[in-house]
Amino acid sequence: MRLISICPSNTELVAYLGLTPNLVGVDDYSDWPKAINTLPRLGPDLSIRIDEVEALKPDLVLASLSVPGMERNVEQLQERGIPHVVYNPNSLEDIKNNLLDLGKRTNKEEKAQKVVHKYESFIHTYQERAKLVERCSLYWEWWPKPVFTPGGKNWLTEISMLAGGKNIYHNVDKASIQTDWSDVAHHKPDHICLAWVGVQTDKVKPELLWKRPDWPNLNALQTNKVHILEEPLYCRPSPRLLLGLKKLAAILHPTVMPLDDELDPLLEVDLEVD
Repeated sequence: MRLISICPSNTELVAYLGLTPNLVGVDDYSDWPKAINTLPRLGPDLSIRIDEVEALKPDLVLASLSVPGMERNVEQLQERGIPHVVYNPNSLEDIKNNLLDLGKRTNKEEKAQKVVHKYESFIHTYQERAKLVERCSLYWEWWPKPVFTPGGKNWLTEISMLAGGKNIYHNVDKASIQTDWSDVAHHKPDHICLAWVGVQTDKVKPELLWKRPDWPNLNALQTNKVHILEEPLYCRPSPRLLLGLKKLAAILHPTVMPLDDELDPLLEVDLEVD
């Protein structure tokens, strides 16, 4: 079966089902697993070159609505009659259902069920551990100016809870919120989590936080509880969020949460190596 993925989170779904060898093309931003590095690149996820997609004669294109603007890709796939499925996950439950759906579409139902069993078991472990800790408040920063942060409908609110924390914007009924530095400071978060979309960790400059009005007085800065986190593990709706959860929980509650061994809880082998 010839598959094409036109966004990173879908490329990662494919990998968890052992279908990476079936990929014949991916978007420009897909970067995991390493096995995709030799595949044809079909453009950035907001402006996929549909002519090139069609030329690869896919049996199924995995499209997404996880970023505003992706609708354009879907419209073009529909216009040309290219077989496709559209995923739009906002929660861990949605991601689980996407795994199961892709398994059915690709004759990998048994594999999908095994992955989902591990997925649910891992989440349950953290649900139980989170009951043992005093929750700390988290501010997630997707972008510094203008300020964008996840709201209650985003998966990071769930990840926060499972890690023993609480998103300071958990009660806002949106997936994404535009706010400002003053409002963030008003919430006085215990921890600040920087996961700037599309920016590598070594390019993030936490020292700039001290220049924001009222921020030098924040306890999170005073106690050095500012965390630069890998954007791919927190900003994409894929099963790799669980690896991000493991890292975050060990940072917030190291004496209660499981050790971060840096191993993906859903994989039997390391896809970065294999």
